[in-house]
Amino acid sequence: MSQLFTPARTRGFLRATAAAVALSSVLLTTSCGAADESGGDAKATAAVPAGFPVTVDNCGVRTTYDRPPSRVVTIHQHPAELMLALGLKDRMVGTAFPDSAVLPELKEDYEAVPELARKEPSFEKVLDAEPDFVYGGYGSAFAEKEGRSRTAFADAGIDTYLNREYCGKKKVTMEDTYDEVRTIGKIFGVPDRADKLVTDLKSRVGRAAGKVEGEPDVPVFVYDSGDKAAFTAGGKSLGTELIRLAGGENVFADLDDVFGDVSWEQVIERRPEVIAVYDYAGAGSVEQKKRFLLSQPALADVPAVRNKRFVVLPLTATLVGIRSAYAVDDLARGLHPESFR
Repeated sequence: MSQLFTPARTRGFLRATAAAVALSSVLLTTSCGAADESGGDAKATAAVPAGFPVTVDNCGVRTTYDRPPSRVVTIHQHPAELMLALGLKDRMVGTAFPDSAVLPELKEDYEAVPELARKEPSFEKVLDAEPDFVYGGYGSAFAEKEGRSRTAFADAGIDTYLNREYCGKKKVTMEDTYDEVRTIGKIFGVPDRADKLVTDLKSRVGRAAGKVEGEPDVPVFVYDSGDKAAFTAGGKSLGTELIRLAGGENVFADLDDVFGDVSWEQVIERRPEVIAVYDYAGAGSVEQKKRFLLSQPALADVPAVRNKRFVVLPLTATLVGIRSAYAVDDLARGLHPESFR
């Protein structure tokens, strides 16, 4: 295959090291608003809000919250969108690392929150925002080699939470999305909002899945990036479940990982009818990816390429966050357009 652009390996590396990030924090125990022995912390003397204290186990870190966090920095886009969907804009003092266009209904609120960095911010930059809570989307949010370990934040008196996708479970499902919403709702004292949001997300998924019920499964190849090999979603990815719910079948569902490389010969052999192109910064534009696929003579007889059947998904729609429910509808429309006429 000709070389067009450098494949993105960042998320593959992050997924592979997520368990290591979690394990490095196993012995860490933090407590939000904990008083010193002299009782000098004013927070500790205030009345405890209803439903608190709350204790949460997250990727090997157990944290007890005496009250909801009030100054939050989110690192990566999907945690920010989840916070905003829960109506928590007033708690947010900084965001970082936007991956793709923000959901239209959240755009105004998202833009109202200061952006600390286009990528992961430095530890010092986060501290400048004076947060009491940092919510990371990828394992790299708390990269020890960059000085942003969860231990470092704890030593600075700042609680942390890492998206459950990076807790080393490997297989990711829609239930992880719903559990993530409920956990964040619990931490911030808005469990009713979280329950309502989960209900709304489930309804969105149910409506799309109902439209394609009984239709034959469409073979789908996920193209994340790559030229010499294809970096694709494996059977343990949330993407595989999204495809299934949308009336399709991931042709690499037998790949025993969240993501991995496959050969172009394997892609040709499996004859996908639709290609789901993941859209995010750093791996070439969607148009570049499409041009690359359409320009390869070896792929010319692959049904998806021959018929130019592509479905574009923002990367944030394939992660544990509110976008995954939206992705089911987008995929279903791309796989079974006749069901939506």
